[in-house]
Amino acid sequence: MRTERSCFLTMLQAVALLPTMALKDSHTTKKFSEEPEFERPIGNHTFFLGREAVLGCSVLNLGKHKVGWLRAEDQTVLTMHERAVLGSRYAVNMDPPRTWQLRIRPLRAEDRGCYMCQINTQPTMTWQIGCIDVFVPPDIMSDDTSGDVSVQELENATLTCRATGHPAPKITWRREDHEPILLKKPMSREFEKVESYVGSSMPLWRVDRRQMGAFLCIASNDVPPAVSKRITLNVNFAPTVKVPNQLLGAPLGTDVKLKPKYTIREEKSSYKVSMWLTIRQFSKSDIGTYNCVSTNSLGKSEGTLRLYEIKLNSPEDFSNQISIAGGLTEAAKGNSNETLFITRTLILISLFCAVYLNVTC
Repeated sequence: MRTERSCFLTMLQAVALLPTMALKDSHTTKKFSEEPEFERPIGNHTFFLGREAVLGCSVLNLGKHKVGWLRAEDQTVLTMHERAVLGSRYAVNMDPPRTWQLRIRPLRAEDRGCYMCQINTQPTMTWQIGCIDVFVPPDIMSDDTSGDVSVQELENATLTCRATGHPAPKITWRREDHEPILLKKPMSREFEKVESYVGSSMPLWRVDRRQMGAFLCIASNDVPPAVSKRITLNVNFAPTVKVPNQLLGAPLGTDVKLKPKYTIREEKSSYKVSMWLTIRQFSKSDIGTYNCVSTNSLGKSEGTLRLYEIKLNSPEDFSNQISIAGGLTEAAKGNSNETLFITRTLILISLFCAVYLNVTC
């Protein structure tokens, strides 16, 4: 009987304590819910060099606590609550209702890294980290990039182009004249034509004169603007002379005197120079042999042309022959009136030779 009574009293005491226990639990939950906490992660972000980087730290239940931003790598304090601590490039502002924004401007490459948003809770600090990446446009490094290159024909050459930037730039080579790049196939004398070549170094094996020209080294990394540098490849070789027609003939001209009697026309294209010697009013004194001579520091070359007279006994004879520039006479078609007109006009004789050279005398 006494035992049953004791158990009953114990139960009454427990029932009496229930409201008190519930009150303590409610107070503990309320106190826990009022502790500061982060609403969402800061995240990782990418910004461009020279622009502004903004990181947001959203805090719930901040109360009387303070928010600070630090550089995660070395724990350098950048801002403390509403004021900047380290330099004018750093600033902090409140984005209502509860986001603390760290602003860095102008952004430098060394700002790449992680940053800590910290709340001064006790006994330990509450913090989270967000990171930024700084994209840097390409820049060609002049000291590590080829200048204009000169080589002897059949020597090896390498064009080099180095660039900085983040992400790492891609180097593309193109010809300035938009012609294909000629690359020799491995262990072969044949050329492969490509529109562009990708790589910081472009090796050229046993260089040929046809490969000479201006090349553009273009550095790009999807961060505008792309940059380029012009590099000229010069290939030096001894001159050669090509004479398409070595025997030329034409009838003598009229007795009209023109001065100067001889004129020279010249056209240059890459390493090729085309030259025409024009003889006005072809006469007997012009008959003979002409030499086209080319020299440079690597050698000398010449071509020979012989000019002779085509004799006409009458105007009718001319109806079957005419003189042409740079070649033998050919049959002509036309009536006698046209023939007589031609014989009275100025006759031009052009002696042509093509010179291939690339170094000056």
